[in-house]
Amino acid sequence: MTTLSHHRIDGPAHAPVLILGPSLGTSLAVWDAQVPALARRHRVVRYDLPGHGGNPAGPPADTASGATRVADLAALVLALADHLGAEQFAYAGISLGGAVGAHLAAHHPERVTRLALVCSSARFGEPAGWHERAALVREKGTDAVAPGALARWFTPDFAGTHTADRLLDDLRAADAEGYAACCDALAAYDLRAALPRIAAPTLVLAGRADTATPPAHARELADGIPDASLLELAGAAHLAPAERPEAVLSAFLGHFAPDSDSDSDSDSDSDDNRYAEGMAVRRAVLGDAHVDRAVARTTDFTADFQDYITRCAWGEIWTRPGLDRRTRSCLTLTALIAHGHQEELAMHVRAAIRNGLTPEDIKEVLLHSAVYCGVPAANSAFATAQRVLTEDGTPLTL
Repeated sequence: MTTLSHHRIDGPAHAPVLILGPSLGTSLAVWDAQVPALARRHRVVRYDLPGHGGNPAGPPADTASGATRVADLAALVLALADHLGAEQFAYAGISLGGAVGAHLAAHHPERVTRLALVCSSARFGEPAGWHERAALVREKGTDAVAPGALARWFTPDFAGTHTADRLLDDLRAADAEGYAACCDALAAYDLRAALPRIAAPTLVLAGRADTATPPAHARELADGIPDASLLELAGAAHLAPAERPEAVLSAFLGHFAPDSDSDSDSDSDSDDNRYAEGMAVRRAVLGDAHVDRAVARTTDFTADFQDYITRCAWGEIWTRPGLDRRTRSCLTLTALIAHGHQEELAMHVRAAIRNGLTPEDIKEVLLHSAVYCGVPAANSAFATAQRVLTEDGTPLTL
């Protein structure tokens, strides 16, 4: 049995292992927003499905075309865990990735310590629909299912974002036979009778706007798994970790927190909370599109810095109650003008508008800075601010 050759590991080598499974048509990038925080206390292992992301084309090894089952995918995950020396692991998965985790927890309970099922199901509808989709993709490729995926994966308000576009690119890049093999697995999947066998503490997350696996599917999972918890997320369709990243992260931080009362764990809890709160404020101030781009550009080299600014700048300073966000925007604009950081200034002019400043307010800040930061600095700042406001279509009554 071969392992899932393309996977990624983040976090301390000796930390508890947390495996994250993607949904059909996506890559391990679907978890990008959650990994930096989760990897502070876990060895986070993400994998790509056969024919997806960085994995080779074709169905799983040792399975014939049309014969792939969820059990085959689960066996690949177990082989990956064995390869990494993880006798036990926590697991979270989206949709098909969740089905893999549920199968593992039901049939290999000694391996799975905790489980989270995100926008998943115990049975994904009638087999005929999956067989039809598999046949379509084998004939015409994954481009043929991309328009339908956009409507299933995201709410209309999220469909045009950078994150949505990037995930659709992953779908279009997926190998047709690998994608079709996963459809075959979904067609044959029915874990309803085995749900009571799942002993791992389980969290079930549903997107209230999810049409692919509606909340009723999540309730069936939560009712069938002993002592499972259920959380429904407003404003989320099928790929909730991409569309509601902070809400999913917050739920995971609580569910997957190691059982310990030590001071170091308390410090880690505080870090986790600061990160979650910081990311929420960062998105509110800078906008989802900007933060999505920053997350998408994050590399191993820049990940620690992104984590630092999210926790410290946004999670510790911008969340303090002593000043409102409008005032903090004024202070930030002035500091950036003084140091000549024009690119950051452009970003925070947009943030200032979100925080309630008008163009007239921004003009007053820039005029004030001319006295205390210097006329040349203010001159550059006026040029930057006017360009940004004009590009964004903000009415200028200066």
